[in-house]
Amino acid sequence: MISLHSLKMKQGRLIIAANWKMNRAPEGALAEGSPYLPNKDIDVVVFATLLDLRRCIVAGIITGAQYGFPKEKGAYTGETSMQMICEEGAQYVLCGHSERRDPPHNETDEFIAEQVASALKAGIYPILCIGETEKEHDADLTFDVIDRQLKRVTLTPKVTIAYEPRWAIGSGKTPTPSEAQKIHAFIKKKGGSRTLYGGSMNGKNAKDFLKQPDIDGGLIGGASLKPKEFAMIVEAARAITGRITGYA
Repeated sequence: MISLHSLKMKQGRLIIAANWKMNRAPEGALAEGSPYLPNKDIDVVVFATLLDLRRCIVAGIITGAQYGFPKEKGAYTGETSMQMICEEGAQYVLCGHSERRDPPHNETDEFIAEQVASALKAGIYPILCIGETEKEHDADLTFDVIDRQLKRVTLTPKVTIAYEPRWAIGSGKTPTPSEAQKIHAFIKKKGGSRTLYGGSMNGKNAKDFLKQPDIDGGLIGGASLKPKEFAMIVEAARAITGRITGYA
């Protein structure tokens, strides 16, 4: 097992996380010089499918699983426990991604809180995903939704929070950087360590989001499948290093 103590992060580092979703590794992603490899200035993490976890680990990439089941073992056909993910060599796991909160999975706040607790027990870093739907956004319920989603979780310095405006994912729509900053500042007051922005960040807008004082990185979806564009986001983050305080 990889202990949390052995995974302490350096101070002043942003994190750029690639969520490949249900896609295989992009061409060249595992090769020497790939933008997905560890970086001396920032933390780069790749969330691959379970089938690609081992390939990424062998290539030297810091990896995370896109989902983990909170029970350690038992009659749960098709599931993979947090413990198993850790033993495979993954260092991170996504909990409560917007696509898991929606049908057909319909993950609840209670279930997601179990995932976070299970990940910490297993010895891996959870990235807790939160955010409002378009309907909730239009009804001006963003802060109420975020508050509700965070209440069930015991937030420690080992928990990273990714704000995903669910209405922005895959739509090409985004809040302005200043709007996102206000939401991230609200989240920071609730606890956890770093806060990531996860709504349609790309090579063109990454710098404007990442320079906000309470946005400590990005959870990248579609753009993470394009190595050249992902490299642009990594470079934008590298230009802003030294701003935050990571794990002590």
